[in-house]
Amino acid sequence: MKNDYNSSEFANLPPSHNNKWWAMLGVGVGVFMLTIDTSIVNIALPTLVKVFQTNFATVQLVVVSYLLVLTALVLGAARLGDMLGKKQLYLIGLILFTISSLLCGFSPSILFLIGFRVLQGFGAVFMSGLGPAIITEVFPSSERGRALGIIGAIVAIGIALGPTVGGLLIGLSGWRTIFLVNVPIGIVASFVVWRFVPLSPVSSTKQRFDWLGTIFITVSLTCFIIGMTEGQNRGFNSATSSLLFLIAAISLIIFIGIESRIRQPMLDLEILKNPHLSLSLVAAVFVFIVVGGIIFILPFFLELVLKYSPQQSGLLLAVSPILGGIVAPISGTLSDRFGQRIISLIGLLLMVIGCGLVSTFNQQLTDLVYILCIAPYGIGFGMFQSPNNSAILGSVPRERLGITSGLLSLSRTLGQTTGVPLLGSIFDSLTKSRIPQGSSIDLTSAPVSALVFGFEKTLIISGVTLFFAAILLLFMDRMKPLTKNYS
Repeated sequence: MKNDYNSSEFANLPPSHNNKWWAMLGVGVGVFMLTIDTSIVNIALPTLVKVFQTNFATVQLVVVSYLLVLTALVLGAARLGDMLGKKQLYLIGLILFTISSLLCGFSPSILFLIGFRVLQGFGAVFMSGLGPAIITEVFPSSERGRALGIIGAIVAIGIALGPTVGGLLIGLSGWRTIFLVNVPIGIVASFVVWRFVPLSPVSSTKQRFDWLGTIFITVSLTCFIIGMTEGQNRGFNSATSSLLFLIAAISLIIFIGIESRIRQPMLDLEILKNPHLSLSLVAAVFVFIVVGGIIFILPFFLELVLKYSPQQSGLLLAVSPILGGIVAPISGTLSDRFGQRIISLIGLLLMVIGCGLVSTFNQQLTDLVYILCIAPYGIGFGMFQSPNNSAILGSVPRERLGITSGLLSLSRTLGQTTGVPLLGSIFDSLTKSRIPQGSSIDLTSAPVSALVFGFEKTLIISGVTLFFAAILLLFMDRMKPLTKNYS
C-alpha cells in the first residue's frame, strides 16, 4: 500500500537541540504520571474499602477497569496516531487524563470512581501508545537508544515511587490527593507538549479506521485479561475461564483474518514478518510476565516470611526499579554505540542471574543480602528494556511508528497482566503442595517453610522464562532481517 506524506506538516523535524529536550520533558512528565498512577492507586485500596464502605472485590475494579482500557484499546489508539498525528492525540490523551484525575479526586462514591478511572484509561491509552513513537521521531537515530533509555528510567522511577508517594500523600491529606496531584502537573505537561513537540507526518491519502478489527482485538484482549483474573480466582480449568479463553482465541483468529484481507488494516501484518521485530516483542512479553509476577509475589515473601511491615517492604521493593532507572539511560547510550542486541542480551542474562540469587532467599535473609541479590535483576532489566525498545522502533518506517509503539506498550501491559495471575497461581500451587492434603489453609496462613519452597521454585521458573527470552535474542543475531533498519 502506497503512503504519500505531506512534508510541510513535518517541516519542523528535526527540532533544535533545546526543543527536543523540551519535547522529552513534556512526554516524559506524561509518561511519569501514567506510570506512577498505576502503582500509586494500589496502596490506596485498603483506604478506599473503608472510606466507601465496600468490599475488596469491588475496589479492585478501580485498578482493573483502568488496566483493561489501557490494554484493550492501545492498538486502536496507536493506529489513530499514525492516521491523525501523534502529537495531537497524545495531547488529547494528556488533557483527558488530567481532567479525569480531577474527577477521580472528587468522586462521591466507589462507582463514580470506577467510572472516572475508565475515563482516565482512555486518556492513558494515547499517552502509553504514542509516547515512545514521539520520542523516536524527535531524536535522531544516533541518540534514539539514549532517549528511549531516559523514558525507560522515568517508567522505572514511577513504579518505584508510586507506593512511597502514595502512602505519604494519603497520610498527609487523604486518598483524594493521589489523583488531584496530577492536575497541576498535567496542565504544565500539556503546555510543554503543545509548544515544543513537533507535528508528525500524516498521510495525504484518504484513510479509513479499521473499526471491525478494533472491535475483535478489543474483545480478544478483554476476554484474555478477565480470563487470567478469573483463572487465578477460580482455577484456569474453570468453565468461566475456559469460555473466556475460547472467545479470546476465536476473536484473535477473526482479527488476523480481517487484517490480512482489508486494504487499510489497523495492524499491517507485514511489519510482523520482520523476525527481529516480532521476536523482540515476544521477548518483551516474557520479560514483563516475570516482572509483573515478581512484583506481585515478592511482598508476600517479605511480609509473611520475614514479617516486615508494608513500609519496610515498600522501601525494599523500590531497590530494583531504582537501579533499573539509573541504568536505563546508560544502557541506551551503550546500545547506540555497540548495538542493541548485545546490550539487551547482557541485560537478560543479568536478570536470569538475579532470579537465581533471589531464589535462595530464606527466613534468615538480611537487608544487605536482599539488595546484593536483587541488584543484578534490577540492573539487567534496565539494560534490556531501552535497547530492546530502540531495536523495535528502529525496525519500522516513520509512518508505522505509532502502531509499533502501540505494540510495544501492549507487550508491556499484556505481559504484566498475564504475569500476575500466572506466577501468582504457580506460587500458590507450589506453596500449597507442601501443606498436608485436605487442609484448607490459605496461602497467607501457610507455614514459613512452605512459603519459602513456593517462592524458591517460582523464581527458578521465572529465571527459566527469562533464559528462553535470551535464547530468542541470541537466535535473532543469526537471522538475516527481512526489512531494513530505519535509522
